[in-house]
Amino acid sequence: MGYFGAFLFDGRSWTDAEADNIVPSDAEYWLHVDIHDSDIATITYNPAGPGSGVAYLGLTPRTYFEDPNASLPTDAHREAAGLAAWWAGRQDGATDADRDAKTASLRPYLAEDLGPKDNDSDDEEDEEEEDRDDASIFVEIKTDRFLVTLGLPPLRMAG
Repeated sequence: MGYFGAFLFDGRSWTDAEADNIVPSDAEYWLHVDIHDSDIATITYNPAGPGSGVAYLGLTPRTYFEDPNASLPTDAHREAAGLAAWWAGRQDGATDADRDAKTASLRPYLAEDLGPKDNDSDDEEDEEEEDRDDASIFVEIKTDRFLVTLGLPPLRMAG
């Protein structure tokens, strides 16, 4: 069994949060992280800017559950732009070039919807698990790296 946890950044600090209670009443900029079984991190953020306000790390629900109805289709580049706009809104004097650079640095963290062939872990060409980076195995590690790239403190996860 993997790690499960939900956290809310209210613009100032992280607090433990429940997945169904994510909107703070007094924060203009907030970000919610919901980690599911060390495989999916759902990032919900406000304001969304050009993004939808929801991005995924690790796997998307559509890929993880092998169900196209598990979540809306994912556009990782759009969400990277939305998260970069979120980041820029919290910075004094962030330029378009800064936002573009932040989009490029966030994009590799974000999950894309994969088809069954793309998600086939039985492929003999897959890397052995012990040879893979921990962030590709445990989404909570990838999440902390993503948050630091976004300019936020890492989570304090109990596990």
